[in-house]
Amino acid sequence: MSGTVRFEILGPQQAWYDDQELDTGPGKQRAVLAVLLLAAGRPVPTGQIVEAVWPDDPPANGPNVVQKYVAGLRRVLEPERSPRTPGQVLTLSEAGYLLRVTPESVDAVAFERAVRRAQRLRSEGRVAEAVTALRSALELWRGEPLAGLPGPFFESARHRLVELRAAALETRAELELELGRHRELVGELVELVVEFPLRERLRHQLMLALHRSGRQAEALAGYREYGDLLREEFGIEPGDALQDLHRRILRSDPALMPAAAPLPPAVRATDPAPPPAEPNAPAEPTTSVEPTASAAPTASASAPPARVSADPTPPPPTSTPAVPPTAAPPPVSAAPFPAYLPPPAGPSSFAGLPPAADGRWPKTPMPRWASATATVVGTVLVLLSLGCLTWLVILLYAAWRRSWRLALAGVGYLAVLVLEVSLLDIEHPEAEPSAATSVVFLGLVVFTWLIGAVHVVLLSRGVWATLTGGPGSAKDRAGEERRIRREHSRYLLYHYPAARGELRIGRPDLPRSFDDGGLIDVNAVPEQVLAGLPGLTAEQCRQMVVDRWLRGPYSSLEELAGRCLLPPNVTEPLRDLLFFLPPTPAATPDRTVPPPGS
Repeated sequence: MSGTVRFEILGPQQAWYDDQELDTGPGKQRAVLAVLLLAAGRPVPTGQIVEAVWPDDPPANGPNVVQKYVAGLRRVLEPERSPRTPGQVLTLSEAGYLLRVTPESVDAVAFERAVRRAQRLRSEGRVAEAVTALRSALELWRGEPLAGLPGPFFESARHRLVELRAAALETRAELELELGRHRELVGELVELVVEFPLRERLRHQLMLALHRSGRQAEALAGYREYGDLLREEFGIEPGDALQDLHRRILRSDPALMPAAAPLPPAVRATDPAPPPAEPNAPAEPTTSVEPTASAAPTASASAPPARVSADPTPPPPTSTPAVPPTAAPPPVSAAPFPAYLPPPAGPSSFAGLPPAADGRWPKTPMPRWASATATVVGTVLVLLSLGCLTWLVILLYAAWRRSWRLALAGVGYLAVLVLEVSLLDIEHPEAEPSAATSVVFLGLVVFTWLIGAVHVVLLSRGVWATLTGGPGSAKDRAGEERRIRREHSRYLLYHYPAARGELRIGRPDLPRSFDDGGLIDVNAVPEQVLAGLPGLTAEQCRQMVVDRWLRGPYSSLEELAGRCLLPPNVTEPLRDLLFFLPPTPAATPDRTVPPPGS
C-alpha cells in the first residue's frame, strides 16, 4: 500500500488505510492480528499465537490454522502483493511472525511513547508541555481496549493498558495541580474517582483540588466517604499520605494553597522600580510561582502564598535584615506514595460498556433460586408423568438456554415416547404382546422416566458444577475467595509497604497468621517454596534461585521469563501468584556466599 496504515486497539479493534476502514476478517483472524499488534516490531512464535487465540481448545493443526489467518491478513494489508512474493508488512522469520509497522501506526504504542515523552518533559521542568502531551495521549482512548477478544492473554494485556491509562490520568492531574488549575480539575477528578474508586492517589488529588477551591467541607466529606468504603470492603484505613492531607486540611495549613506567580526575570530586588502603571491599566493576575533551578519540582507548594502588589506607587527602599532559611512544610504534590503494584486481573474500568466488537451484551447468569426451582419442578413432572413429559421439560430448558443440543435431546425424547405408544397397539388391546415387545417397551419407559429424571437433575448448573468442579462449585468458590484475598494483600502492599514485613505477605516459609491467598514474594522465598508453584520443575526452581543470587532480584514476570528462559505456558499461570518487589534488608541474601548446592 502506498498510503498510511494505522491500527487501533485502545477500544474496539480497527484498522485504517488513510481514512478508509479495512475489513480484517473473522474473529479469530482479528485475534491473530491483535497478538501481532501487541508485539509490534517483535517476532511472535507460532505456538504463542495458538495459546493466545485458542487458550482452552487449541486446534490439532494449530500452525497451519495460524498460517491460513496470516495469509488472510496479508491479503488485507498488502493487496498489491502477488501470492509468491514474500510479505513486506507481515513476514515470517525463524523466531516467528513479525508485523513491520511504525510505532506511530499503533495507537497503544503511540500512547506509551507519548506518556514517556511527557515524563521526560516533566523532568526537564516543562510542565505545561508535559500536560499537553498527556492530554494528546489520553485522547487516543475510545473505550475498553481489545474489546470483544476473550482469553487470559488478552485479559492480561487489557488490564495492563487500563493501568497505564489510570497512571497517566493521575500524573496529568498532578501536573495540572502544579499549574494551579485546581478549579477546572475538580469536575474531572470527581468522574475519575467514580471510575477508579480504590485509587488513593486520585482521592488525594481531588481533596487537594477541593480545598484549594475553597470547598473544605466537600474535601473532608470525600475523605469520610473513602474511609467508610475501605473499612466496609477491606477492614483497613486510608493510607498515611491521605491521612496527613486530612489533618492538614482540618488545621487549614497555608502550605496547601498554591503559591503566587514569580516576578518577571527583568524585575529583581536590586533593579529600579518600574514606572507607574496607567490609571486605566488592569492589574496583572496572580499566578503560581515557578520553582527555581535549585529547588525540587514541587517545592513551590511548600511556601506560603506570596502576592505581587498591584499598587502603582513603588515602595520606599528599606533595609531588611537577613533571615536564616527555615525548614519548609512537606510538599503536597509530592506526597509519598508507595511503589505501584498492579492488582490481579479483573473487570476493567470500562466494564459498564457493551462489547462493541459484535454488538452483543454479556449474558446475565441465572439466579440460584431460579435454577433450583426449575430443577425441582422439572424432575417432579418427569417422575409423576412416568416419563411422558420428559420431552416437554427438555424443550423448555432448550428454549430457556437457547441450546440447540437440548432441543435435539427433547426431540429424541419425543420420538421415544411416540415409539412407546406405537408398541402399545391401542387398536387391539386384547392382543397379548410378545416377550420381546414387552422388554423393549419397559426399556423405553425406564429410559424416558428414570434416565430423563437424572438428565433434568444434571441440567442444574449447581449440581453439574459440584460433580465436575466447574464454575459455581465449592472448589470454584474457594478459588474465588483466595483470589479476593490476594487482591486484598496486593492492596495492602500498595498502600502500606510495612505490611509486607509485619504480616509476612508472600512468605509461606515463615510463621504467620495472615492469609494472603497464596501470594509468593519471588525475590525473598527459598527454593522449597518455589518448588510448590504449579508448572515449575525442580531444575527451573533451582535456576531461578541461582539467577536471583547472581544477577539480583527480578522486577517483573517478563524479566523472570527472559532470564530463566521460561515458556509462556509456564509463566502465565504464575502471574496471579507472584509479586515483584525489591528484597528487604533482612531478607537480602549474602551475595558473597553462593546458595547451597550451587
